[in-house]
Amino acid sequence: MLIYPGLPPELKGAMNWRTLRFFSAGAIIASVTIGSGETLFASRGGAIFGYALLWCFVGGAMMKGLQVYAGARHFVLTGAHPMEHWGQLPGPRNWVPILIGALSLLCFPFWLAGLPRILGETVNWIFGFGVNDDLARIWGTLAIVTAIILTWIQSYDVLEKAQTAIIGLLLASLMAACIASQPDWLAALVGTLVPTIPHYAPWIDQQFPDIAKRSEWVEVGLYLGAIGGGTYDYIGYLGLYREKRWGGIGKSVGPNVSDSAAAAIDISDENLRCGRRWLLPVKIDVGVSFTCVLVFTIFFVVLGAVILHPEQLVPQKNSLLNHQAEFLTQFHPALLYVYQVGIFMAFWGTIYGAYELYTRTTYECLRPISAAFRAAPIKKFRLGVLLYTGIGGLALLWTTSDPIKLVVPAAIIGGVFTCGLWCFLMIWTDRHFLPRPLRMSMLMRLGLVIAGSGLTGLGLKGIWDYTKQLLS
Repeated sequence: MLIYPGLPPELKGAMNWRTLRFFSAGAIIASVTIGSGETLFASRGGAIFGYALLWCFVGGAMMKGLQVYAGARHFVLTGAHPMEHWGQLPGPRNWVPILIGALSLLCFPFWLAGLPRILGETVNWIFGFGVNDDLARIWGTLAIVTAIILTWIQSYDVLEKAQTAIIGLLLASLMAACIASQPDWLAALVGTLVPTIPHYAPWIDQQFPDIAKRSEWVEVGLYLGAIGGGTYDYIGYLGLYREKRWGGIGKSVGPNVSDSAAAAIDISDENLRCGRRWLLPVKIDVGVSFTCVLVFTIFFVVLGAVILHPEQLVPQKNSLLNHQAEFLTQFHPALLYVYQVGIFMAFWGTIYGAYELYTRTTYECLRPISAAFRAAPIKKFRLGVLLYTGIGGLALLWTTSDPIKLVVPAAIIGGVFTCGLWCFLMIWTDRHFLPRPLRMSMLMRLGLVIAGSGLTGLGLKGIWDYTKQLLS
């Protein structure tokens, strides 16, 4: 019988500033996704489509926030990671964790080849080395090796504190830049509330034929996949909650519970009240994290629309991050150095945090498969993940010239399509493993249906168009 542990003092009274200390693991997921999704792809979306796709960026961040909260909520209330319970869906045992785990693991090297390559090109630009593919690959290689070493020797607490500091600095500087650029807020509001079908402007066809060759829906799928992360991030993010032991985490009735698993949770009024109160840390951690993602997304799309779109400047190839310097240098040339330091830290934070996050993802994907995996400490998984991701990333880094092409399939499959599947799976899992008093509200289930339909549909459209382009 699952009885929730006693509440800490911060959760017994009314919500106050002290409860913000529960924002912890969310800093890692925010930093890991902001480095690539917002700084690069949100500003690229604003540069290409202006304000017109704000609905897509804002909706994507909100849908993914709901997706992650549903999974975190289930983990805290049942003590079992959703991957463990997904193993009991009808059909061959564990087919869902194996499928989602395989797709997630497949994406690791693509992201951790593309992002170090972008970082390498940024270092070339910062130090004035010009366009030099081999030198960019060398910098990217150094980033991969350094991140692997730090991940092997670091403590979780150090990673969490470092990522929190990075998030705070980035948010403050971008907020100031966005407000000072005086955007057309009415156009931004219309772009947020009125969905429109994406179309390339004529100047994209003329000046950027490589972009024009790509279906608009593949481009949108790339943005959605990068913004806020994907299942390969979220599985590991929930795994970080094992360090927190909130609510039922650490007190699970086990992954091999029967069909009457809901009966394994004590439904006395006191236990139900305690369980619901344990959801406050989750709401704070996920809420603050995805609020940061949403705010960063809006800032970068708006800045791209205000500054890059009128000048017909699009982040691409060897200039993925250079043009965005105008976000700050429009006020004073010396702010170039502030931007360069900030953008380096953003991408380094993404690479640095991803290795630990992907270690946790691998661990959670394998746990449902056997008792041996469940009993093994996380450190036993770390070396294998670091070698697989590092070697695979290095191979892709040195054999592919365009970093955008590296991340497109990973973004569409792991960042959009499987995110939609996650939403539908959480509806089944909630009904099957939680007693009625602790199940999601009708409004939340409706939100998951909408999010699941939107993400799955856009993911399938992106996969279809991407496949057609590969075959043509």
